[in-house]
Amino acid sequence: MPTRTIFLSRLIGLYCILAVPSLLLHRQATVDAIAGLLHNSSMILVLGVITLAAGLAMILAHNIWRGGALVVVVTLVGWLVLIKALLFLFLPLGAEAECILRGLRHPQLFYVCMIPSLVLGIYLTYGGFSSKSRSRRDAS
Repeated sequence: MPTRTIFLSRLIGLYCILAVPSLLLHRQATVDAIAGLLHNSSMILVLGVITLAAGLAMILAHNIWRGGALVVVVTLVGWLVLIKALLFLFLPLGAEAECILRGLRHPQLFYVCMIPSLVLGIYLTYGGFSSKSRSRRDAS
């Protein structure tokens, strides 16, 4: 397993495992904060630029489509982050806000949106910490 895959799967996985429960625990505050952010064009621009940098970094460091499910999932996450950034940067302000907020305002949909991120986090964390890098295998 490439060392980059292990690092990114641990990073993304732990991020999801730590962030999602907090968002779930504070559902109304999360919805209010996201609504405030999405109605502020300056914040959307900043969010889009930061997300663009993160997505490009992930893709440039890890655009690997072979080598197992964990490798492909990490690559897909990078591409999804890039697509999300491009949507923030190029969609009209009202379009992205309405699309996201429509799902978050309904309690059941809020959880439906968050649970896949938590499951992804568990999968990536488990895969990242249970995998061995190529360099460790070669050394033994």
